[in-house]
Amino acid sequence: MEEQNLSSLIAVLQDELGLESKKTLTYEELLHLTAQRVNYLLENDKDLLLSYLYRLDISMKKINNVLKVQNEIPAHESLAYLIVQRQIERIKTKQ
Repeated sequence: MEEQNLSSLIAVLQDELGLESKKTLTYEELLHLTAQRVNYLLENDKDLLLSYLYRLDISMKKINNVLKVQNEIPAHESLAYLIVQRQIERIKTKQ
């Protein structure tokens, strides 16, 4: 991922999800922080998380597939991946 796009992605996710980091993040670190935040929201404020996913226009079909019990990847990690990928699409569209 290009440095400029990564910087934009970090700024958007920090603003919209309230991610906090005092250092420059790699893509993997950003994905991990996003997953932690999503996990917190799943446990404490599911409505806020679903509202955010709706605003991002992530389809309910994708969300429901991620939340199925038989998935090997934990739900919070899969949702974080969907969020990051959607934000990348939005950043590319704006360029």
